[in-house]
Amino acid sequence: MDRLVESLREAPVVSRGEYDYFVHPVTDGIPSVEAPLLREIAAGVERVANLEDVDRILTAEAMGIHHATAVSLETDVPFSVARKRSYGFDDEVAVHQETGYSEDELYINGVEPGERVLLLDDVFSTGGTLEALHDALVGLGAEPTEVVVVIRRGAEDDLPVPVRHLVRVDVRDGEVHVLDRADKE
Repeated sequence: MDRLVESLREAPVVSRGEYDYFVHPVTDGIPSVEAPLLREIAAGVERVANLEDVDRILTAEAMGIHHATAVSLETDVPFSVARKRSYGFDDEVAVHQETGYSEDELYINGVEPGERVLLLDDVFSTGGTLEALHDALVGLGAEPTEVVVVIRRGAEDDLPVPVRHLVRVDVRDGEVHVLDRADKE
C-alpha cells in the first residue's frame, strides 16, 4: 500500500461547506488513475476480502467502477454497478443514498436472489451509500458477504457484515493523515 499511502499524503484538501474533502485518484480520478496504483489496490482487496465465496461484486457509480474492474480482472469475479440513472427494467431496485455532502438515487440491476455479493467502494465516510446498498441487496434476496473499501475515513459502521479497508485516514489541518493500513496490521 506504499503507493496509495504516499499519494494520500500528497492529496489536496478542499472544503465543501463544513466537509473537508480530499481530492485523489481513488475518489475523484484526479489527477489521474495510474495502473500501478490500481494493481496495488486490487492486490490489497484480494488480501483482505474472502473472494472464494463471492458470486458477484457490486459497486456504486462512479468511483468504485475502476476498483471493481481491477479486482474482476484479477479474480474473474463479475461485477455490477449501482447506476445513477434508472433503466426501468422489471427487476431494477431503486436505492436512496446519502453521503456527507450529497444525496441521490442509485439503481441496481443484474443482481440475482441467492447471489453472494461483495460490496466494493472507493471510500467509506458516512456509510450512507454502503448501508443503502447492503439493505437493497438483502431486500433482493442476495447475500452481502462483506464490504471492502479502499479508503475508510473515520466512519463507524452499523452493517451486519464486516467492513474492511485498505487504509484508514483522517483529514485535519488541511492534510490527509493515514491512521492505519491493512498490509501493516
